[in-house]
Amino acid sequence: MLVVVTLVSVSSFKVATSASLTAPSSRSPEGQEAEALLKWRDSLDNQNQSLMSSWLGKSPCNWTGIACNEFRSITNISLSSIGLRGTLYAFGFSSFPSLQSLNLYQNSFYGSIPSSLGNLSKLIYLDLSFNQLFGRIPSEIGLMTSLHKLYLNDNAINGSIPEEIGSLSSLKVLGLSGNNLTGPIPASIWNMGNLSLLYLFKNELTGTVPQEVGNLKSLNQLHLQFNNLTGPIPASIGNLVNLTILALLENNFYGSIPPTLGNLTKLTLLDVQQNQLSGPIPPEIGKLKLLFKLGLFVNNLNGSIPGEFKNLTNLQNLGVSSNMLSGYLPQDICTGGLLVNFTANDNYFIGSVPKSFRNCSSLYRVRLDRNQLSGNISEDLGVYPHLNYIDLSYNNFYGELSPKWGLCQSLQSLKISNNRISGRIPTQLGESLQLRVLDLSSNYLVGAIPKELGRLASLFNLNLGGNKLSDSVPLEIGRLSNLEQLNLAANNLSGYIPKQLYGCLKLLNLNLSTNGLNENLPSEIGSLESLQVLDLSHNLLRGEIPPQFGELENLEALNVSHNELSGSFPSTFDNMLHLTAIDISYNQLEGPLPNIKAFNEAPIEALESNKGLCGNATSLKACQSTIRNRKKNKNIILIAALILGTLFLGFIVVGFLYICRHQTVREEHEMPRRADLFDIWSYDGKLVYEDIIDATEEFDSKHCVGAGGHASVYKAMLQTGQIVAVKKLHTLQDGGIANIKAFESEIRALSEIRHRNIVKLYGFCAHPRHSFLVYQFLEGGSLEGVLRNDREATMFEWTARINLVKSVADALSYMHHDCLPPIVHRDISSKNILLDLELVAYISDFGTARILKPDSSNWTSFAGTFGYTAPEFAYTMEVNEKCDVYSFGVLALEVIMGKHPGDLLISVLSSTTSTALDTPLRDVLDQRLSPPKDQVAEKVMFVVKLAFSCLQTKPQCRPTLQQVSQELSIPKVPLPLTLDKVALEQLVSHA
Repeated sequence: MLVVVTLVSVSSFKVATSASLTAPSSRSPEGQEAEALLKWRDSLDNQNQSLMSSWLGKSPCNWTGIACNEFRSITNISLSSIGLRGTLYAFGFSSFPSLQSLNLYQNSFYGSIPSSLGNLSKLIYLDLSFNQLFGRIPSEIGLMTSLHKLYLNDNAINGSIPEEIGSLSSLKVLGLSGNNLTGPIPASIWNMGNLSLLYLFKNELTGTVPQEVGNLKSLNQLHLQFNNLTGPIPASIGNLVNLTILALLENNFYGSIPPTLGNLTKLTLLDVQQNQLSGPIPPEIGKLKLLFKLGLFVNNLNGSIPGEFKNLTNLQNLGVSSNMLSGYLPQDICTGGLLVNFTANDNYFIGSVPKSFRNCSSLYRVRLDRNQLSGNISEDLGVYPHLNYIDLSYNNFYGELSPKWGLCQSLQSLKISNNRISGRIPTQLGESLQLRVLDLSSNYLVGAIPKELGRLASLFNLNLGGNKLSDSVPLEIGRLSNLEQLNLAANNLSGYIPKQLYGCLKLLNLNLSTNGLNENLPSEIGSLESLQVLDLSHNLLRGEIPPQFGELENLEALNVSHNELSGSFPSTFDNMLHLTAIDISYNQLEGPLPNIKAFNEAPIEALESNKGLCGNATSLKACQSTIRNRKKNKNIILIAALILGTLFLGFIVVGFLYICRHQTVREEHEMPRRADLFDIWSYDGKLVYEDIIDATEEFDSKHCVGAGGHASVYKAMLQTGQIVAVKKLHTLQDGGIANIKAFESEIRALSEIRHRNIVKLYGFCAHPRHSFLVYQFLEGGSLEGVLRNDREATMFEWTARINLVKSVADALSYMHHDCLPPIVHRDISSKNILLDLELVAYISDFGTARILKPDSSNWTSFAGTFGYTAPEFAYTMEVNEKCDVYSFGVLALEVIMGKHPGDLLISVLSSTTSTALDTPLRDVLDQRLSPPKDQVAEKVMFVVKLAFSCLQTKPQCRPTLQQVSQELSIPKVPLPLTLDKVALEQLVSHA
């Protein structure tokens, strides 16, 4: 049988602290340090058994995570990423006079930072990042004058940055990002002349950046992004000649971009996007010859792109979208040949596509949409072997589509809508097999739709509407099994609607309106169960509406107006409860309308000009059969009332007798009272209860397979031979249940869920003595345990890892989109993903899950595992599906990397340091496995790319888990380079 161990893998094991087992005499310095460590260890909520069990020797210098100097005094404490939970209050900082390094990175420490931390006067390295610390940064931190590196990032620290932090004159790295810090940046920071890295991003800092920032002459990276800083960008930043990264994006900076930035000749990344900057782009930017990324989009910049940009021969990413730029695009913008991303949409550029684009074979993503560009589309662009995405929509391009587009084998999205393109659609487009989006709408295309488009198996959006296409709808479109959007409206198509469309089972939107289709409606459309919008209006369709149309249970909008349809509506429409908008006007329909909201509340314009409709709509007459039946209905109601009343009285008598008998049985067997909830589905409650007590020998510790702060998990073999996992909640001293809210949440959530990749809850028992939940038992343990075990991780090969990611995505998609109301897990992490012996994944531990109520704000207290929790949840506390999306992104990277991606997320997502972005993907994959090859390598790259899209800072920019699940279900689209050549930048930038 399958089994579940839903507990956090933390031990409640406590080690004796007597002098005979621990250190030398507690009077010696060595003994004092050992005593202080053991005292702190015993104060923790959760300990790591494998590590803490080593703290038994005679000297702490031999303990795991501890290092000493030649005088046997502790100099280094390194306990990172081992799942510790607790506070720092009992940590005797004054007991470690020689301590130089303290590393508690990525645990679950909470509470405030004690002011006694200032006693560590010799400390050089302090890392408390990726925990759950809150409260203010103590001013005593200024006493630690030996500090070189200070990391407090990714906690929940609030308040202002203390002015005293400027006293750390030796500090080289200051990491305070990913907190809730408010107020201005202290003036004292601008005098820290040894700083090389300053990370203040992802806070709520306000105020301005003063001219004194120019004092930081040693600064190599300045990260101030994602705050509320305002004012102009100080010209003195140009004095920071050692700067390689300047990230000021997503603030409220205004004014012009200072020309002094041209002095920063070592700069590789300059990102000032999404501010309120105005004025022209200074031509001095052209001096930054090492620049590989320049982000200027979403500002109020005007003027043209300086011609000096031709000197940026290392430029790979140029984003100038959503400004007020105008003029001509520089014709030699791609002189360096390295340009990968060029986004210049939503401006006022004129002229044609730069000629240098023809030979820029490195192009991967191009956005020139929503400008005033013109030129012959067949001449201005070349063949790009790596091109993945191109959008030229809403311009004035003319000419015919070149057959060369079919040679762009990596192309996934081609958008050239709303231009003046003419001629035929080249059949060679059917050779671009990776295409997923093809939008050629609102042009002047003629001829037939090429049947070769039916070869585009990955296509999910096909929009050819608003052209002059003729002939019939190709039967081959029915082969597009992944198609979700099909728009062929406003053309000159004729003939019939092909019944082969039933092959497009994922279709959500079908628009064939405003054509000349002139046959009966095919009943096969009723098999498109996912269809949400169906528009067949303004055609010559005739005959009756097939009853199968009423089986479109997800249909929300139906428009069949302006046709020649006749007959009455099938009774099957009475079940279409999702239907909200209809238009059946200008047909020859008659008879009663379906008695559902969409028809009853339809405006008169949506029903007019038919033959003889009746129904409950305010604009129609009531049907005669309805009037005749009213009296019959009254009699039926009276008879039914008498029958129901008699039955109800009978149920009361039977129920009273049953309760009396059941109460007697309970007293005889001393089972829990009625107030004590006990429910085991599909079993006799008492027998299973006793069976579990016997199987665990009254919950003897030898049957315990996991323990945590609120519960323990036991493995139990029932008399039937079935093995189950029993999660028993700890009992409090007053007889209550530990964390009763989590207990109730888990029952409530799992009682609503039925999915193959979600752990099955068999039943539960709530009683002051024994309160527990009964699950299927999963022999494979947790994903966290597998990834930490080198032997098991080596057996966990790439295909299984990819399948695991997909399984988790499918389960979360089910919870978010198929459960009503939706369910949000809130604690997706590797410890809560359980595996069976075939390495199939199951989501477990629903103690923090929330059922989203449509009439509620869905705000709550903090929950989740630090390092997986979405950044916005730390300060908004609003529960929504995008919290799980972020956690899923972290988990997906962890599966591929073989470890938590904490360091990678800091360096890549925090304004993308050049070192991290240049890292080949191959180097961050789990090195315990041989590198994936061929199609498996492509799938791994696709998973990483998709994971980064889930880690967008803004929740609204993240995909839904339904979209993620669908993406993982279709054939994987290879990236333009091999695994050896793909760098993280190529996955992050386009996620």
